[in-house]
Amino acid sequence: MQLVDIALAMVLLGLLLGFVGAGGSGFIISILTVVFGYPIHTALGTALAAMFFSSLSGSVSHYREGNMALKTGGVVGLAGAAGAWVSSGWSSLIPEDKLGFMTSGMLFASGLALWFRMLYVSRRTEASGNPVPPVVHDFRYWLQALLIGLITGALSGLFGIGSTPFIQLGLMLILGMSMRIAAGTTMLVIMPIALAGGAGYFSIGYLDVQLLTAVVIGTMSGSYVGAKFTKRVPVVWLKTCMVLTPMMGAAILLL
Repeated sequence: MQLVDIALAMVLLGLLLGFVGAGGSGFIISILTVVFGYPIHTALGTALAAMFFSSLSGSVSHYREGNMALKTGGVVGLAGAAGAWVSSGWSSLIPEDKLGFMTSGMLFASGLALWFRMLYVSRRTEASGNPVPPVVHDFRYWLQALLIGLITGALSGLFGIGSTPFIQLGLMLILGMSMRIAAGTTMLVIMPIALAGGAGYFSIGYLDVQLLTAVVIGTMSGSYVGAKFTKRVPVVWLKTCMVLTPMMGAAILLL
């Protein structure tokens, strides 16, 4: 019966996540721990694995629209998968109360990173008339891509979050991608990170398959409906909700 309640709660949460276009793993973690009483390690593993399904359809769509640097995304994603696999094992060494506090802090940081990304994109758009130097895919470029993947993957595996704003900032600020290509490539990057991180939590006994099924069904159903409202509200409301969503998840988790 509790799984049915969780699925219904995830439908409501999915409406918000679909509206703002977020993976919402932090909010999922908060709801599972605070409302339904699941241990935070189980919530982390479930939220991380659920991101694979939520990013799969988005990746296919972005690829068809040409919004993806496939080779770079593959390198960053595979490095991220390695980082997520290793760091998911580290989480079992951290006590529940400390891990919850640390995850909350990362969610606040995620919200700030989203705000910074919006500010950066806005300024970059204003300066779009200036010529942009071409990106050279040399040894340094691929080394930076590997480091972006390892760091963001490790954050995802340890704290169960998607690290979407951190990945996008790395792709734009360090690898020189446009916002459009960075958004699509990030969806590709998240897939192997979520898969490896979820497998890591499963291997140490912190992934409940039945719980994962309820979360995936609920969030994907709600997200499908919520996405239809994205173009029907003022942009300033949308941007505000995007920044506040991970912060609200962090606030709930602190409770």
